[in-house]
Amino acid sequence: MANEGSREMMIIWDFDQTIITDDCDHWVVLDTNLTKLFHRIRDTLSWHQIIDRMMDELHAQGKTINDFVDRLNKFTIDPQMISAIRSAHELGCEMKVLSDGNHFFIETILKNNGVFECFSGIIANPTVVDEEGRLRILPYKGKNRFPHGCMLCSPNLCKGTVIDEIRHLDKKKRGIIYIGDGRDDLCPTLKLTEQDYVLPKEKKSLHHMLTLAKVPIKPKIHAWKDGEQLENNLIRLLSPQPEVLES
Repeated sequence: MANEGSREMMIIWDFDQTIITDDCDHWVVLDTNLTKLFHRIRDTLSWHQIIDRMMDELHAQGKTINDFVDRLNKFTIDPQMISAIRSAHELGCEMKVLSDGNHFFIETILKNNGVFECFSGIIANPTVVDEEGRLRILPYKGKNRFPHGCMLCSPNLCKGTVIDEIRHLDKKKRGIIYIGDGRDDLCPTLKLTEQDYVLPKEKKSLHHMLTLAKVPIKPKIHAWKDGEQLENNLIRLLSPQPEVLES
C-alpha cells in the first residue's frame, strides 16, 4: 500500500551494471577454463545460447547447481543500492527487474542479498533444471519471439516491447520509472511518456545516448552516480509533490 499522497508509479529496474556493479554471467567465461570454447562459439550463437552451452559443458565436468549458487553468492549488492530498493518498496511501489540476462542468476543474487521479496517479478531469459540436473538457459518467450528486429536490444528480448506489454496489462495505468545504464536501455526509454521518468546511471552508455539524442526524449531524466543519490531521487519523485531534481 502506498503512503498517503504518494504518486502511483511502477519501477522497472535493469540488473547488470545497475542493481549490481558487474555483469552476473561474465564469470562463466572469466572464472572457468572455458575460454577456448567461448571464443569458438561467440560469433555463431546469441549470448543466452553461449551461456547455455557453457552451462552444458560445466555440467559435463561435474559442476552442480549448488556450485553455481556458491559462485553467484559472491555477487554483493552495494548497501546504498539495497537501501534504495527497500525505500522504494516501503513506499508501496511495485517493482520488476527487466534484463536480457537469465532468471536463475538474477533470482539467486537477489535472494542472497535479501531483496528478492521487494520485486513482483523478474522478466529475463527463463531457466530450467533438466532431468539430469543441468541448468538450461532458454530464450525469452520461445524461439517464435526473436529475432524481433529491434537494433537496440538483444536478439531474443526487446525491452521496449516488454514496456509496452507491462503498460497494456497495468489496470491502474501507473506511471513508470525506468532505471538502467546500457545501450539496450534506450529502447524502453523511448517507449516512455511525459508522465514517466528515466534514471540513467551517470557516465554509462544510456546517459551518454540520452545526452546526445537527436530524437525527442519524452520522460524526465534524472541521472544518478550511486545508490545514495538514486535513493534520494526515488524518494523525491515518489513524494506527494515531487521536488525539482538536477538532471
